Amino acid sequence: MTDAAIPVCASADLVDGGDGVRFPVGTRDGQTTAFVVRFQGLVRGYLNRCAHVGVELDWDPGKFFDRSGLYLMCATHGAIYAPESGRCAGGPCRGQGLRVVTVEERDGQVWFVPDPSTFAPPSVRPII
Repeated sequence: MTDAAIPVCASADLVDGGDGVRFPVGTRDGQTTAFVVRFQGLVRGYLNRCAHVGVELDWDPGKFFDRSGLYLMCATHGAIYAPESGRCAGGPCRGQGLRVVTVEERDGQVWFVPDPSTFAPPSVRPII
């Protein structure tokens, strides 16, 4: 595991193409949320901000996938993103993708790995 990683959820909490898990992160603009989902067996992490307008993607907490379970979808304007990369796949995102958040899956746990642009907010203590 990478130094200063922060636990997000148990691996079993993420089902392929199913609900995601939100968690707090800090950015240069202040505190916000990020999320993790599982797609094609792998855990992916993104900042919870639509590239089109900057609103949170999920229409209910943890609801990021469209009905097919194949795309991440912004509940506000319908922008869709490829879950394996965060790349814009259609709608008003116009080629702009989601911002990747580094995550790791180890020993039955999903971990957020802070970096200089996406870090643990002051209220969350990393596990070193």
